[in-house]
Amino acid sequence: MPRPIQDYALIGDCHTAALVATDGSIDWLCLPRFDSASTFGALLGDHSHGHWSVAPVGGGVCTSRRYREGTFILESRWETPDGVIEVVDLMPHGDRRADVIRRVRGISGEVAVEQVLRVRFDYADSIPWMRQVPEHAEPSSHALLAVAGPDAAIVRGPRLTAADHVHRGEFVVHAGEVVDIVLTWHPAHRPPPPALDVDAQIAATESWWRQWAAHFEPTGRYDEHVLRSLLVLRALTHEDTGGIVAAPTTSLPELIGGERNWDYRYVWLRDAALTLEALMTHGYEQEAEEWRSWLLRAIAGDPADMQIMYGLAGERRLAEWELDSLPGYRGSTPVRIGNAASTQYQGDVFGEVMRALEQARDLGVAEDTFSWALQVALLGRLEETMDDPDHGIWEIRGPERKFTHSRVMMWAAFDSGVRAVERFGFEAPVDHWRHCRAQLEEEIWTHGYDEGSASFVQSYGSTAVDASLLQIPQVGFVAADDPRMLGTVAQIERELMRDGLLMRYRAESGVDGLEGSEHPFLACSFWLVEQYARSGRVEDAEALMDRLVAFANDVGLLSEEVDVTTGDHMGNTPQALSHLALVRAADAISTAR
Repeated sequence: MPRPIQDYALIGDCHTAALVATDGSIDWLCLPRFDSASTFGALLGDHSHGHWSVAPVGGGVCTSRRYREGTFILESRWETPDGVIEVVDLMPHGDRRADVIRRVRGISGEVAVEQVLRVRFDYADSIPWMRQVPEHAEPSSHALLAVAGPDAAIVRGPRLTAADHVHRGEFVVHAGEVVDIVLTWHPAHRPPPPALDVDAQIAATESWWRQWAAHFEPTGRYDEHVLRSLLVLRALTHEDTGGIVAAPTTSLPELIGGERNWDYRYVWLRDAALTLEALMTHGYEQEAEEWRSWLLRAIAGDPADMQIMYGLAGERRLAEWELDSLPGYRGSTPVRIGNAASTQYQGDVFGEVMRALEQARDLGVAEDTFSWALQVALLGRLEETMDDPDHGIWEIRGPERKFTHSRVMMWAAFDSGVRAVERFGFEAPVDHWRHCRAQLEEEIWTHGYDEGSASFVQSYGSTAVDASLLQIPQVGFVAADDPRMLGTVAQIERELMRDGLLMRYRAESGVDGLEGSEHPFLACSFWLVEQYARSGRVEDAEALMDRLVAFANDVGLLSEEVDVTTGDHMGNTPQALSHLALVRAADAISTAR
């Protein structure tokens, strides 16, 4: 079986990413993009579905591991009776290739190391033809080429031999010795790229990550977690297109054995906009410009065609289908590729997008005629649909409703547009926007707030609450310490708290149209931290924050959800929404202090 989700560390090159387990096995890697078919798919099955292991003979998990400071260069150390080795894993940045470097360093003694390689292209549906190919490098270096259909990968390093569709090899590493293994993907119709200069690529990659991390300015006690979270958000941003994926994985279950398994390797406007806010708050201006360019390209055209999510380059067709070549993480099916939520109407995205563009403008990203015209068109589209029910932030697959969170975000969209005209004098129907904003405000107070419970409600006509209501003060609809918001918090604490963390909503109500339940959703608890800090409950904020960051794994990564009783991570990982919510929560505590 694959390791527990929290046992995986991320390495990436800002085009795609691999998950490396504590036992030295790369169990998930899609090449050459985040959303490509998997080359190693054991995460959603077992080793027969593709993996690449480098570890001492006899196996076992590493003694310790860490990232080099400010980077995604992973160092895993094994202490054995015969000696100590370190495996340095990374994906080189900036070489315009799809490479994985695995450098084995002898620290002391001499250690026998085993390499096991199972290449399985196309979500483990394609066993490649593999052959040794001549190399004119070091005499001890060998090259193994795997080819199937459009995909090819060459692995250079110690010799591997075949046995029952698996390639294995052993080598001994002495103290002070270095053995490099490099996998390079390339289109099968092209010859393999030349061998890397491994030393140069490691140095260049470390330098690039550290230069990026150096922009971060410490602000408080959670700086280590904030910086790692910002690094995660950058790692999930495609370098060429500017698209920000929600996670690099698909179908990791929210509940083992359940059906809540989704493909997150796409760009949600909401998540990307919120990620952008987190990055901009910490001074990352280039990402703001790149994402705005991505957005303008993705949603250009008729605003009526705007989707809530797109592919990395703005692709629109993300049809959802189920794989039968991967049996799912610990048997959790279905394994889904694509995401049917791409066809949903979610009214809240107008607010998140308009606010992100506003923040980019405030940061100094120059507004141009096209970008402002697009914002005017978006608000025109919102006016046409603002009376429609929607699927909400949680992408329910049950009946559409008028979700209060969505209505507030629609209000925020018009509010942002009005503010842009008032501050910068842009040409727009501002009086009409003010009217729409006022209309939504009156409607929300009439139908989205329940006087009896002194709380905002999940949807019009309901008395239930939803953790998304914690975002209402984040957009300025009410103050965090407004009595009506405090009443909402109290109701959320009563209804949605499980073992000290928040559920998104009560799944047993049937609101989402799905069977089964799920675990506490980490982003929601981080929103509660922010709410506590902004409403004067700083000690409560810090207590909850301390508990949340303790759920991060040994290298600082967070998934979508967590099983509070076991500490096991659940859902896709690492999850952008969890990490950006962590950044906001830490910022709120720093401000309050």
